[in-house]
Amino acid sequence: MIKILHLSDIHMGSGFSHGRLNPKTGLNTRLEDFVKSLSLCIDRAIGEPVDLVLFGGDAFPDATPAPFVHEAFAAQFRRLADAGIPTVLLVGNHDQHSQGNGGASLCIYRTLAVPGFIVGDRLTTHRIRTRNGEIQIITLPWLTRSALLTRPETEGLSLGEINDLLIRRLEPVLEAEIRQLDRDIPTILLAHLMADRATLGAERFLAVGKGFSVPISLLNRSEFEYVALGHVHKHQNLNPSNEPPIIYPGSIDRVDFSEEKEEKGYIYLEVEKGRVDWQFYPLPTRPFRTIEVDVSEAEDPKKTILKALKKHDITDAVIRLIYTIRSEQLESIDASTLAEALKTAHTYTIRAELISQLSRPRLPELGVGTDLDPIEALTAYLDNRADLRDIVGDILEAARELLNDPSDMWLEEEEMETAEF
Repeated sequence: MIKILHLSDIHMGSGFSHGRLNPKTGLNTRLEDFVKSLSLCIDRAIGEPVDLVLFGGDAFPDATPAPFVHEAFAAQFRRLADAGIPTVLLVGNHDQHSQGNGGASLCIYRTLAVPGFIVGDRLTTHRIRTRNGEIQIITLPWLTRSALLTRPETEGLSLGEINDLLIRRLEPVLEAEIRQLDRDIPTILLAHLMADRATLGAERFLAVGKGFSVPISLLNRSEFEYVALGHVHKHQNLNPSNEPPIIYPGSIDRVDFSEEKEEKGYIYLEVEKGRVDWQFYPLPTRPFRTIEVDVSEAEDPKKTILKALKKHDITDAVIRLIYTIRSEQLESIDASTLAEALKTAHTYTIRAELISQLSRPRLPELGVGTDLDPIEALTAYLDNRADLRDIVGDILEAARELLNDPSDMWLEEEEMETAEF
């Protein structure tokens, strides 16, 4: 049996707004959290030891991480090279340049010829010799529309029609790889994609550019012993029959509050031709907790909020306190008292939501610092606009798309040749 560790969506360098500066190291504590989670994965890989590590893509928030973030990532994966464990680094959407040309943040491992490291930035098959036998890994990196189609081919088509055309283009290329497989050794498909049955999480808002969804039927092939996926942050098995298992391990740490109820971890599996055993292993990540309190009818709003806080374990957690209040009650809230009650939290934010539309005084900006990120600020504004309630979702989605790096401006590019895999 070949022993494998499958992890994905590290996003090293994300979520700094939920951390604070560690005066001893000079680093953001959320970066340290992500390094700890990755370190635990690498510890398991070396301690087992496994024969192969598969990374499903999205190493960083974008293709050009800060040097100290890149160094933190490299320091952990260097441990695998030192231990002689082969590793496949798949290119995800966040690993690509803004125009979708290659895995800029990961290709350095190929340039430096790191022993045993393979960068999966094209659809191809890698035959890898491990300590317990050979295995075939088909790499399917994140594909943009412009990677498969030229601009003239998309003119006049709806998004649904374009998606269908993309799948028709992908099918024969993947089929060609499958037909060339050695049927006597096990095969794993390692892909960074959005499967059509997947339950979405924060990646819905983090995605750089527009990809397309891939039908499960394209992945559910008897030639594969295991399908190792990346991109979706929530762990899930898309094929409960396990013939083959089609697995998202999920991200290794929480990016934001949309993931506060999700368990984070990695997959350990053992595979041989015609057989695979796999298990999800959770990681001890820092908790995120949202505490919502309606004090609009309370005689003593501050006392009600403090009572609600005592019902929750906030120690070392990232806390989001949201209280609903009438405008005339705002003066009863003492910011320093709430700050004292939340001092054991790792970090916290406090947001007041007014229920009265007759008066809209400035909302108190409480919490760590005074800056809100653009989405939080827009959300706070929309929470107090009853006339826009029916289109809040559309407004937020449009705002997120504007703030994201436009990696797939394929409709505005010059006519280009279909890229080779």
